[in-house]
Amino acid sequence: MLCRIYSMYLCVHDMSRAISFYEQFLQQPVTIRDDIYSVFDIDGFRLGLFAYQKVNEEHLFGSNCLPSFEFESLEVLKKQMEGKTIRFPLTQIKDNWVAEIIDSEGNPIECTAPVIRSIS
Repeated sequence: MLCRIYSMYLCVHDMSRAISFYEQFLQQPVTIRDDIYSVFDIDGFRLGLFAYQKVNEEHLFGSNCLPSFEFESLEVLKKQMEGKTIRFPLTQIKDNWVAEIIDSEGNPIECTAPVIRSIS
């Protein structure tokens, strides 16, 4: 298989309230706590909580979950994006290439690939 599902984030209105809920629900503490994006590591799967209103991002009912698929390389990611509607253009963000496409049902999904750095 050329990809794996690595993470998902949920949009939240109140980060503290959401963290409290998920700490109780998952029976584990939050791994990374932040006012805008907090993360739970669930056996290698990253569940993120995103305070979208703090960055003035609009969300409608049904668009509050963004599955993230990690591909093994930039080349594979680009091939998977061919012919798809692009929502967020391919952009390097820290150690990852990141893009968002729209699936066949109109849902946004994130696609990522690691940035390969040469040793010098």
